[in-house]
Amino acid sequence: QVQLVESGGGLVQAGGSLRLSCLASGRTFSTYAMGWFRQAPGKEREFVAAISWIGGNTDYADSVKGRFTISRDNAKNTLYLQMNSLKPEDTAVYYCAACRTLDIAVAVTTLTRYDYWGQGTQVTVSS
Repeated sequence: QVQLVESGGGLVQAGGSLRLSCLASGRTFSTYAMGWFRQAPGKEREFVAAISWIGGNTDYADSVKGRFTISRDNAKNTLYLQMNSLKPEDTAVYYCAACRTLDIAVAVTTLTRYDYWGQGTQVTVSS
């Protein structure tokens, strides 16, 4: 069982930056692939970024490539999402998620493969 708690959301002007954090409970954090997803009002939850067990492999949605960076610190049981050059269309609730997998090299992009979810943190980008 893994419990996930996101933080770092807030209100920022377009062009600004935010860093989201996701603190995971449990001693097996390093054995989960991790991801960030987001959900805007009236829209489905969508993939943002993913990272493999030891952080060697990452994947991003096309809409955030070059602007967002996912990383993890397994010693601190923490997942991060650095968001730069934010746009109003990035406004959403951002969720971190954990995926049980035996593949240490996979960055999982499929929402339905994730087993545990945080409660979400609101990011609002004003124009």
